[in-house]
Amino acid sequence: MNLLEALVNAIRLPELRNKILFTGGILVFFRLFANVAVPGASQAALAQLFNSQALLGLLDLFSGGGLSRFSVVAMGMNPYI
Repeated sequence: MNLLEALVNAIRLPELRNKILFTGGILVFFRLFANVAVPGASQAALAQLFNSQALLGLLDLFSGGGLSRFSVVAMGMNPYI
């Protein structure tokens, strides 16, 4: 059984298909709203902070840049990723 057959079989099962679509939807939602910045946060000051600290830069790298943009979902979702 190759990968394509496994994917087709996974799509045929309604319960598994719903779980896959739900997980994909959550990932798309997170990536879209990771670009929405919190109002009132200085983007230039945050960028300077994350560029000057190596550990913070690494954490920002793992969050996909959501921390340096101080996005709405990064405040609530990053502890779980």
